[in-house]
Amino acid sequence: MKDIARKIVQQYTEFNDEEIDALLAFTTVESFAKGDIVVAEGRICNKCYFVLQGCLRQFRIVDGLEKTSAFYVEQDPIVLYSSYMSAQPSETSIQCMEDTLLLSGTKAQEAEMHKAYPATGHLIYNLLSADYRKAEAYIHLLNAYNPEQRYQALLQTKPGLLNRVPLVYIASYIGVTPESLSRIRKRIVDNTRKA
Repeated sequence: MKDIARKIVQQYTEFNDEEIDALLAFTTVESFAKGDIVVAEGRICNKCYFVLQGCLRQFRIVDGLEKTSAFYVEQDPIVLYSSYMSAQPSETSIQCMEDTLLLSGTKAQEAEMHKAYPATGHLIYNLLSADYRKAEAYIHLLNAYNPEQRYQALLQTKPGLLNRVPLVYIASYIGVTPESLSRIRKRIVDNTRKA
């Protein structure tokens, strides 16, 4: 697991081996079962995570329906900033789609790490920037593309996701009903056969 964690950290910033070892010393590996809720809507998110193994989704309940807004797989960070940074209740939940291993850290651990190794401070900035770009991309996806284009974009950016997540959550993510997603998938298959 340490090698996986090292690879994850290196993708966001360039630390030397000593800094990476120190960063990992301030974190914990947590295990979750499929279906577990890692962060519950209405509860304060007091940890940040990296996915070592597994697949998760972020969702909120709107008018009694679950609306999926993100998927996380290996090497992805998970930080619900509006809750984590302000200690306010989270507006979304994070649920495991598979048995999952997460590398986690608390704000207290983060503060200790930054105090001991000031160079690690820019990791949070890099994570914030990456998450902001992802949020912008999702907003653009919803506003600039039709549902079929959204589905195809998801296939391109996270091709293995369909084998890991029930289609009902894929449909929710692209903003359609499961029945509409079935029609989209059939249309794509039919068009592929004709080509």
